[in-house]
Amino acid sequence: MRKKRTTLKDIAEAAGLHVSTVSRALDPNMRQFISDEVVNRVVAIARQMDYRPNRMAHGLRTNRSMTTGIVLPDISNVIFPPIVRGVESVLEPRGYASLIVNTDNSERRKERLVDMLLARGVDGVIHAAASLDDRAALELEKHGVPLVTVNRSVENSSIPYVVNDEADGIEQLMAHVHGLGHRVIAHIAGPQGTSTGYHRLLAFGESSERRGDLGWRNRVAYAGAFTHEEGRRCMSELIARDLPVTAVIAANDTLALGAIEALRAHDLSCPGDVSVTGFNDMPFLELIPPALTTVRIEQFAAGAAAAEMLLKLMADEPADTGVVLPVRLVARASTAAPPDQARSAGEEPQPVAAEPADAGERAPAQRRSRRGSSSSRA
Repeated sequence: MRKKRTTLKDIAEAAGLHVSTVSRALDPNMRQFISDEVVNRVVAIARQMDYRPNRMAHGLRTNRSMTTGIVLPDISNVIFPPIVRGVESVLEPRGYASLIVNTDNSERRKERLVDMLLARGVDGVIHAAASLDDRAALELEKHGVPLVTVNRSVENSSIPYVVNDEADGIEQLMAHVHGLGHRVIAHIAGPQGTSTGYHRLLAFGESSERRGDLGWRNRVAYAGAFTHEEGRRCMSELIARDLPVTAVIAANDTLALGAIEALRAHDLSCPGDVSVTGFNDMPFLELIPPALTTVRIEQFAAGAAAAEMLLKLMADEPADTGVVLPVRLVARASTAAPPDQARSAGEEPQPVAAEPADAGERAPAQRRSRRGSSSSRA
């Protein structure tokens, strides 16, 4: 015969306490109202009796499922596991389980998965696959489901977000390659339906014009997705234009790696002929020759900040409307002086010294709203 499931009433009888006291002692969100001695005793008895919470019954009583949704655009992209770990580091100790769904960068699939999360009765959603005009996010907002976007934002909406400082990251990259002597710089832009693709392109244009480069638009290739294949295609397109480009700033690391592969396919070297930079600082980039110069974003911290914000929203507490996290240049071997400049000095182009992965302290998160600024409007 199947063993009878242990209930709160069973634990209360064993502990000589009221059921409500036991319930609070076992609830991570309520145990602060109970003495440590009582909490420790109840937890010990619950373990001894092999107690497992009945989340369905709890949900019926509290109208909460204690589950959250995490929406990812591409589960195979290595920047997202640290974000998910950051989310779970905050939510799991508070008793929440997360349902992770993968959209494969498909708007139709995303809308279907969001409908599924709504049907499952999730208490909140962390959305890492948002587009500038995201119907799925607006649907969640319409149903009153607490929602935070991470790594991307939804424009012209009140949906809270945690993003990285795209403009500062591009400016750091531009200052780096400009300082090496590059003057003809191209950009492989990310999908313009995403805030990351849009804002990084906007920042590239603004940074170029500040340096007197008014012809930057002729040196932009537009990727349809943040993929290696699109990076390769865009770099081949730039090569076919026969422009005197000596440096390429790609909108993310995956696009940059595809660009480097395209250079090799055209018998060009990086950084000997063309320097290439990325954005995000994916894990293990320093192990792929040439080690990629990039901008490091806060991945784990972004997930944790989004989860903290979601907890407040689910508790109907005041929360930030937007968090912009600082970024930092990581200079590695994929950037060097332009070939003509180096050869005129009688030497081959030499990559800059790679920076240790843990060099320098990270600045604290900067909190400010981008809504309504000229750099945030589509």
